[in-house]
Amino acid sequence: MFPLSHMMKAFIKKGTLEVIDADGKRHVFSGTEGPKVVMKLTDKKLYRDLVFKSEIAAAEGYMDGTMTFVEGSELRDFLHLFSINRLSLAAYPLQKAIRKVTMLTRRKQQANKVGEAQQNVAHHYDLGNEFYKLFLDKNMLYSCAYFRNEDDSLEQAQRNKLRLIASKLDLKPGQRVLDIGCGWGDMAIYLASMEDVNVVGVTLSTEQQKLATERAAEMGLSDKVEFRLQDYRLIEEKFDRIVSVGMFEHVGVAHYDEYFAKINDLIPDDGLALIHSIGHMSPPGMASKFMRKYIFPVAYSPALSEVFDSVEKNSLWCLDLEFLRVHYAETLRHWEMRFQENRAQAEEMYDARFARMWEFYLISAEAMFRTGSQLVFHMQLSRNRDAAPLSRDYMIDTQREYEKREAKKLPKL
Repeated sequence: MFPLSHMMKAFIKKGTLEVIDADGKRHVFSGTEGPKVVMKLTDKKLYRDLVFKSEIAAAEGYMDGTMTFVEGSELRDFLHLFSINRLSLAAYPLQKAIRKVTMLTRRKQQANKVGEAQQNVAHHYDLGNEFYKLFLDKNMLYSCAYFRNEDDSLEQAQRNKLRLIASKLDLKPGQRVLDIGCGWGDMAIYLASMEDVNVVGVTLSTEQQKLATERAAEMGLSDKVEFRLQDYRLIEEKFDRIVSVGMFEHVGVAHYDEYFAKINDLIPDDGLALIHSIGHMSPPGMASKFMRKYIFPVAYSPALSEVFDSVEKNSLWCLDLEFLRVHYAETLRHWEMRFQENRAQAEEMYDARFARMWEFYLISAEAMFRTGSQLVFHMQLSRNRDAAPLSRDYMIDTQREYEKREAKKLPKL
């Protein structure tokens, strides 16, 4: 089973991985006490592929059914074992060399030019609204929720997230708000429901723009909320507030200066922008090949050092920075449970291989937020240092007020 066996000896420092090879022979790789996983390989090609292109080979092996888990082990168990041993894998000499070479091409891989961006978005978000209804909350929020309590439902946690973000915008009556990457519209609808403001949401997904417009009409907010199929870089109007949830991950490092320059250009001196994005606590790196090929083309979760470099270059003050640490892990756990409950429908819409691909995506992402380096950050930006109150008390006060208003203005969860 060489060269896989050689790498596995260096890889497994905690727990045990038992591999049943294509000839039925068992190989045991153990470290200190930890979880045990039994994996079965039926394609000898994986012996090499799992070494030279580890993550995507593992994903495709699982998708194709040539890498399975037996004797009580599941994909979740393997991805947990992988995550807690990831640093030893990264230290393996061949893996270090591969990473060094691939880092040379990362700016090209993250290119997201005007015109091409819509194709990248369609790859993921235009799978169909009915598919996303299989695992998202009933309001179709596809970003990290905020679990104030351990027993919060997914719907409640997503409402908590909207309330938290809205409080950081410090909204005033009559203001115009831009929602960059508006998704299916719930953020924009929430803001227009809580305050006397007008909101423009922009997306590059035709499926999202259509459903968001329908939802605003159902809520009687068509005069206050508008959803456009438009690239944010083509907007010329001014806005008092900008909010962007789960979109910055798709900008690409090569476009960060362009992004923050546009933020600066669109707001007045006393304007505010709130960016909600996935990031990581380790140095700059690359998105996985699996994610780029099958899930989010050009997507990348940045190191904060990369973000602040562009923020500083574009003369923006960071007025507030908050981290949501394991909240996305909990969000993904809820999504994966709902996906499994509706798995038969997903296979009917697409096929079994697609369902296994989506399962790999949800569980591997959860592992990276629970035991890996991923996190979510809220960055409040302005051109002026005192555009927001100097004490954070206003955020708490606003959340309490909005919670009262929700009971009167929004459907029950």
